[in-house]
Amino acid sequence: MNSVELISSFSDFAREKNIDKPTMISVLEEVFRTMIRKKFGSDENFNVIINPESGDLEMWRTREIVDDNSEDIWDFDKIPLAEAKLIEPDFEIGEEVAELIKLEDFGRRVVQTARQTLIQRIKDIEKEGLHDKYKDLVGELVTSEVYQILGRELILLDNEDNELVLPKGEMISKDRFKKGETIRAVIHKVEMSNGTPRIILSRVSPVFLERLFEQEIPEIYDGTISIRKIVREPGERAKVAVESFDDRIDPVGACVGMKGSRIHGIVRELQNENIDVINYTDNLELLVARTLSPAKLNSMAIDKERRRISVYLNSDQVSMAIGRGGQNIKLAGKLVGYEIDVFRDVPKEEMDDEDVELTEFSNEIEAWILDELHKIGLDTAKQVLALSKEELERRTELEEGTIEEILAILRSEFE
Repeated sequence: MNSVELISSFSDFAREKNIDKPTMISVLEEVFRTMIRKKFGSDENFNVIINPESGDLEMWRTREIVDDNSEDIWDFDKIPLAEAKLIEPDFEIGEEVAELIKLEDFGRRVVQTARQTLIQRIKDIEKEGLHDKYKDLVGELVTSEVYQILGRELILLDNEDNELVLPKGEMISKDRFKKGETIRAVIHKVEMSNGTPRIILSRVSPVFLERLFEQEIPEIYDGTISIRKIVREPGERAKVAVESFDDRIDPVGACVGMKGSRIHGIVRELQNENIDVINYTDNLELLVARTLSPAKLNSMAIDKERRRISVYLNSDQVSMAIGRGGQNIKLAGKLVGYEIDVFRDVPKEEMDDEDVELTEFSNEIEAWILDELHKIGLDTAKQVLALSKEELERRTELEEGTIEEILAILRSEFE
C-alpha cells in the first residue's frame, strides 16, 4: 500500500465520520511521526507534509554534514561526510542534507499497522465528540426510538443513530415500550465505559417533568411563568410550584389550561401521574396550606430550627392531607423543605376522657415510631387501636413486628 492509497482511504473514512480537515491532518501527522520515532529514534529533524485531498505525503529528513571522524556522527541530526556524498557527491562539511523518506521504507507490516491505528484514532475521536456533545445536553429533552429491549434497560437510537440507554430504574413503573416505538426522556448523565460513551436517559427525573411543562406551556417557555420547584413520585403523583412575573397571568390556570387542556398531554405522557400545580409564595404558612390543598388546615406550628411543621386539621380532612400511602404529605414536605406532621383537631365535646395521648408512651415507644404515627394523623392510643394492623402497615413505614408491639403496648393501657 502506497501513501496515496493509505491517505485516500483514511480521508474517506474520516469524512464519513464527519471529522474536519484540520483534525484529519493532525491525526495523520501524529501517526506518521510515531512511525518515524520508532524507526529513527526521533522525529525532531523531520518535516511531514500531507495533502489529504490528493493523498500526497512527503517526509523530509534534515541532517548536518560532519567529518567522518567526528564524535557527533551518532547524533540523530548529524550525517558523516562519506554517507552524505553517496546522496550528492558535491556535499561538504557544515552543509545540510534534506533526504526524502518514502512510506515504503518503513515496510509493509508497519504501514498496515499505521492504517489500523489511523482508523482506531478516528473512532476514538468520534466517541470523544459524542461524549462532549451529549455532556453539554444533560437535562435536555430528547426523542428517540426503541432499538433493543434488554432485561435491565432499553437501547434507543437518536436521529443520528447514536445509541442511548434508558435503564429500568429511570423508567416510570407503568412504562411499557415496544421496538420501534418513540420515547421522550431527558439526558440524565453521560459516562465513559471502557472508552465508549454511555448516554443515560431518564423519565423519572423532576427535570423531565420540567421540560414537558416548557414544551406544552408557552408562558413557561418564554419565561413569563417560572417553575420554582418540582417533586415527584414518578407515575403516581407530582407537585409543581409555579410563579408568574406578570400580575395579569394566573400561573396555575395557565399551566392547567381550559378544562385541563394544557396539562392533559403531560399527564398522559407520565402514565396518568397526578400533577398538583401550586401557586408559589414566599409566605411559608400560605405555601404549606396551598401544598396540602384541597385539605383545609385549622392551624399550624412552624419549628424553623428543627425544620418541622405541625399542621392541625379536622378528622375528615386528615386522610385528604396525608394522601394514598402518605404520598401527599411526603411530597408536600419535600416541596416546602420541612418535615410535616399531621394532627387531628378533636373538639372538646368529642374527646374521650379515657383516651391517652401517644406522647404519654414515650418511655415505652421510641420517638421515631411515634413520629411515624403522628405523620398519618394519629395522636391518641384509641385512634391507633381503631385501625387494623394491615391498615397501619400500609399507611406507615413501620414493619409488621413493630406494629404488633405498638398495638400490644396500647391495648395493655386499657385492660
